[in-house]
Amino acid sequence: MDEINKTLEYLRSGKIILYPTDTIWGIGCDATLPKPIERIYQIKQRFESKSMIVLLDDAGKLSKYVDKVPALAYDMIESYNEPLTIIYPGAKNVAKNVIADDGTLAIRIVRDDFCRQLIAAFGKPIVSTSANVSGQPSPITFSKIPDEIRHKVDYIVNYNKDAVVRTKASTIIRIRENGEFEVIRK
Repeated sequence: MDEINKTLEYLRSGKIILYPTDTIWGIGCDATLPKPIERIYQIKQRFESKSMIVLLDDAGKLSKYVDKVPALAYDMIESYNEPLTIIYPGAKNVAKNVIADDGTLAIRIVRDDFCRQLIAAFGKPIVSTSANVSGQPSPITFSKIPDEIRHKVDYIVNYNKDAVVRTKASTIIRIRENGEFEVIRK
């Protein structure tokens, strides 16, 4: 798909993209590069102490980015019907400014075809944060994304602009090292 190749050019050169995810439109970049992540915090007017989610295309890649993946995580990813973000302890191999202060990393395995193909072709996780200024409502369609966001990104993906994929962000669950979990956002 041409749009994936065009988007890859921007990601590979450390640029910021505005793209449709499996939930809502997101602002993203290479999750291993600190400078574009820093720019996303500036675009969103968000404090770096509030970490962001990263997207992966396959649960088999989790162990590359977190020290230990509990079996429970794989079960939840497999059985959960809605988009699910899991916060894992022991983050590694991503930029430090995408890791929470407690060393955790929030990861969602996407099921959306466009996102899966993009991330698979990129070969690394992509940052995903809602396309809004921090504290403002998350836009559920491309047309609701504020101009101040659109004008600050390097590339706007030309795919699914008229579609409403989901009207809310993913469920977020934190898995602790002892295997216990808690729901952070439903």
